[in-house]
Amino acid sequence: MRAGLLLLSGGGSRRMGIAKQDLPHPEGGTWGGHLVRVFQTLHPEGPIQILGEALSDHPVLARLDDPRQGPALALRHWAKILMPAAQLSVERWWVVACDQVRWTPERLEAWTRACEAADPAASHWVLALQEGHLQPLGGWLPQALRPALAQSTGASLLRLVQALPHLALPQEGPEWADVDTPEERSEFEAGR
Repeated sequence: MRAGLLLLSGGGSRRMGIAKQDLPHPEGGTWGGHLVRVFQTLHPEGPIQILGEALSDHPVLARLDDPRQGPALALRHWAKILMPAAQLSVERWWVVACDQVRWTPERLEAWTRACEAADPAASHWVLALQEGHLQPLGGWLPQALRPALAQSTGASLLRLVQALPHLALPQEGPEWADVDTPEERSEFEAGR
């Protein structure tokens, strides 16, 4: 599979004091940089797009402005932008938020295999169903759905998902949990 990474880094940084993508990751580098490394371990040639703020440890990665009106509008904005030629061959995009920092290469590889098996034609947005909740971020979005995403009017991620062909696969694992508060950050950094 020809994969691309779309990393959302447009949050307001109000709770953490600094931008989440620039917080130090326990394994080295930043939170955003960790997700880039996880992706590149499996897809070293895959294109990477940052939707939001640049990553301090990867400042040369392609970056698009985030309208800062939530992830749904950011994704619709991304889908409307003309892609560079190098990205046109991407079959699926791993759409992940910079605060989903518990991903490992092993967990991403297992998730990727599950998605490919469930949707071999890459015709559905494959997302996780974890503890009864849909998790669009962390899911695989087919390139073929970009035009439909661009035309969507959904103002929330759930509405975007509902407007597009999608599959929800039951998943367990810590990688689906965002780190949204200073308390959750402390637990994450303590290895809990």
